[in-house]
Amino acid sequence: MFIGRKSELDFLNDKYNTGTGQLVVLYGRRRVGKTETLKEFSKDKEHIFYSCRECTDDEQLKSFSKRILAKDIPASKYISTFSDWEQAFKSLLELPTNNKKLLIIDEFPYMVKGNNSIPSILQNLWDSLFKDENIIVVLCGSAMSFIEKEILAEKNPLYGRATGILKMNEMDFYDAIKFSPSYSNLDKILTYAVLGGIPHYLKQFDDTRTVDENIKSNILKRGSILYSEVEFLMRQELRETNVYNTIIEAVALGNTKLNDIYQKTQIDKNKLTVYLKNLINLAIIKREFPVSDGIKEQANVQRGLYQITDNFFRFWYAFVFPNISELEAGDADGIFEYMVKPALDDYTSHIFEGICIEYMRKLNMKSALPFRYTKIGRWWDKKNELDIMVVDKDKDNFILCECKFKSSPFDMSELKSAMSKFKPKKHTAKVYYYLFSKSGFTSEVVKMADENNIILVNIDEIFLNV
Repeated sequence: MFIGRKSELDFLNDKYNTGTGQLVVLYGRRRVGKTETLKEFSKDKEHIFYSCRECTDDEQLKSFSKRILAKDIPASKYISTFSDWEQAFKSLLELPTNNKKLLIIDEFPYMVKGNNSIPSILQNLWDSLFKDENIIVVLCGSAMSFIEKEILAEKNPLYGRATGILKMNEMDFYDAIKFSPSYSNLDKILTYAVLGGIPHYLKQFDDTRTVDENIKSNILKRGSILYSEVEFLMRQELRETNVYNTIIEAVALGNTKLNDIYQKTQIDKNKLTVYLKNLINLAIIKREFPVSDGIKEQANVQRGLYQITDNFFRFWYAFVFPNISELEAGDADGIFEYMVKPALDDYTSHIFEGICIEYMRKLNMKSALPFRYTKIGRWWDKKNELDIMVVDKDKDNFILCECKFKSSPFDMSELKSAMSKFKPKKHTAKVYYYLFSKSGFTSEVVKMADENNIILVNIDEIFLNV
């Protein structure tokens, strides 16, 4: 069963239903679900779906020709392989359909690496023929830097030709939890904290087994798919994997400032910034700024915190990578019992903040907050830190949020601490409070909330009214 990706499918269907020719580029990191989304999009349409292979240009052309000639176009009576790529692509116009002629090329970078003239061939055909025909070509790829630098960037043949460009990110929390319908709300949060929003990862967990059992058997156990997944992806995308492993592990262990990462890794700062930039381009790491920062502050290379964006990478580098020797020896149970389980709440707490942000975004879209905001994110200064700050465009209204993922209830000392951390510059500004808690709230906090602009949100409410 296909799950989620409504906005991506809506985007593709809008392009399909447009009367003019369409050239769409869809790309994103490996395992994010691009191929499955394209299959779902095309399943009820006449189409050609071609998955490129890493092979010679001649072999690629033969395979591509076979796929097109199987559609019973006139040329299929006379030839078994097209003489060149221009003839192969041009034959799309002969497809026997009254609907839009749809061609999907999956892993397009493999085709280009075998023959770097293909973008120029497509450009010429697009300019002279395709753009005025009832045709849609979808170019899909996982090599994100290649797509951005060699296909979409200025001075490349296809620059400016795409009528739609969609970078697919991992699923959000509310789509990801649909993979585990039998789990409790708490277990859905824990599963998302471990696996994130990558469909391939989410499919590995069996929601008829406990989260603990799934972690042990599907991540910590040698031979399981997820055990070696991160190493596999790192080798595919990057050279110097040992260096990148060191950097990501440092961030996973809480070293989020540039200087802290430098102190932990002892990598030259100039080189370190380049490595971090590469990881940002791969959507493995992001650079986060206080929500109040403007463009000027964000230009400062020393500002901002580096965070791992992919939950599974974060989990793997926090618990698998440091314990690889014992896991290789087969001690999955021991590593889980003594290393993972005691730290799971603390590990999940940071990701819980992101889930709460998604909840606030859902309410904002429904105009269900006290005001419509324009910015949301973490906030900190030299002395204080807030899990989430929400602010409108004129800074007349603020929502301050604290998120507690722990076994004890949210108490009065924590509420007073939250209320003391930030005061708006405008005396007329209104401040509201949203408190999120895994384990509920003390009676004093409930009483305080009833008497003030304070909204209390427990775990189950995160799943309601969104």
